[in-house]
Amino acid sequence: MKFNEFNLSPAILKGIEAMGFEEASPIQAQSMAPLLEGRDVIAQAQTGTGKTAAYGIPMLERVEKKGPLQGLVLCPTRELCLQVANELANLGAYKKGVKILPVYGGTSIERQIRALKGGVQIVVGTPGRVMDHMRRKTLRFDDLSMAILDEADEMFDMGFRDDMRTILDETPETRQTCFFSATMERDIMDFSRKFQRDPEIIRIKHKQLTVENIEQYYLEMKASMKPEILSRLVDIYDPTLAIVFCNTKKRVDDLVSEMASRGYAVDGLHGDLKQNQRDAVMKRFRNSSIDMLVATDVAARGIDVGDVDMVVNYDLPQDEEYYVHRIGRTARAGRKGLSFSFIVGRDIYKLEDIVRYTKADLSYMELPTMEQMDVNKRENLEGKVAELLDAEADLSEYKPMVESMLRLEYGAVEISAALLKLLDDSSQSKKHDALDEVDYGKKFRARGLRKDRKGKDKKEKGGKKRFSNHTKLYMDKGRKDGITPKAVLAIFKKETDLGRDIVGNILIRDRHTVVEVPKKAAKSAIEQLDGMKSRGKTFHVRVYRD
Repeated sequence: MKFNEFNLSPAILKGIEAMGFEEASPIQAQSMAPLLEGRDVIAQAQTGTGKTAAYGIPMLERVEKKGPLQGLVLCPTRELCLQVANELANLGAYKKGVKILPVYGGTSIERQIRALKGGVQIVVGTPGRVMDHMRRKTLRFDDLSMAILDEADEMFDMGFRDDMRTILDETPETRQTCFFSATMERDIMDFSRKFQRDPEIIRIKHKQLTVENIEQYYLEMKASMKPEILSRLVDIYDPTLAIVFCNTKKRVDDLVSEMASRGYAVDGLHGDLKQNQRDAVMKRFRNSSIDMLVATDVAARGIDVGDVDMVVNYDLPQDEEYYVHRIGRTARAGRKGLSFSFIVGRDIYKLEDIVRYTKADLSYMELPTMEQMDVNKRENLEGKVAELLDAEADLSEYKPMVESMLRLEYGAVEISAALLKLLDDSSQSKKHDALDEVDYGKKFRARGLRKDRKGKDKKEKGGKKRFSNHTKLYMDKGRKDGITPKAVLAIFKKETDLGRDIVGNILIRDRHTVVEVPKKAAKSAIEQLDGMKSRGKTFHVRVYRD
């Protein structure tokens, strides 16, 4: 279903087009119509299905410009809060007079208060910080017309039930109320009966999200290897057009400079570029003046170029959904495409999340050696010569040169070999650096992914340390609670007398973390960590049972 079938305003359609959205996803196609009509909705959909746009577009469409606060989105975490606010801002970029403000803990509330006093039409916030503003009377819902609970199941799991009830009780009974959740558990339905009126119930089944006709590979390396490996892949596969994704603007600029210095026709695209600069870059990319585009996710949303046949995740995306968007830039119109993901250290854990979420079939690839490069270069040269001969190209301009050399008693084979050598040396010899671990017999150790008995991708055991006799500990906080490997190490250092050096392999999931420690230290670690408070959260720790 096309977005222009929803009778949206030109400003909103322009924002959708600028983000590169072409057709509505299933959750968008089914929920936008009732939302635009003002109906309450309960939608069951996984992260990555386009649910932000599903409720964001109707909210932006209906909100009055320069009016009071009219829209509220509650999110479980600061990260999701920022993500949602950013996407709403992009979708509503051409509807002037609509301000969107993210409010969350861990940052200056005074700055948020100043912004609220300046006039805001949509607030995206975590329940705790929204409650703080309500107590300060800096956030009022007198004119609120639409309330969204995004990832409602997560908010229930994180203990926000009372906060959500208090917030909704303070909003007008005439508001439109929408719940978006991965599950439809009892908590959701209980809330629905209290706060919704005859809601439309929408269920979207989770399915494979990856794009067909794309060969997907991952390569493990040191961070310092990335530019050289990228160079090798580009020269080996010789793509017509390639897009390389980085997570930061600085990384884009640095990589563009590096690849340009190696002789590649490359340019960058990120949010700091003005619109006329973006247009100029894309024009050069579309007409093949450059054949490599380095971009951030936001900048690349609007890219729709048919001849892209290689996508490289130079940095793994922070959100699994972005992986799908990225590789979807290739294999357009039934063509085949290639995607490569660069893995450094603990990126392998993030890759597992991507594999589980997208149900992608990623294959491990050895790092290309210089020897392989040489073989490939010769094969490419041979292929190009064969193409010219098969196409019966007009070679009349060059035949007299060959005939002249033949008269000098040079053999035809020797002449051809010399010409190929000239072409070979001029095209690639200066683009590559030797890598000790790859080119001189020092095998770079890759942990990789392994298959479990059901064929699902799992990580190979391995990590920071290996203990011959270890115990796995379960912590009931995970990625969605802001837990990182660095945070785990800090907790062991600060909260125990065991220190951070006892920590071995760390596996962080969305809602829990598994930590390996020596068996002899496990009991003491549990006694000291179970029930502790960190970052305002109570941690529960026990022995992990596989």
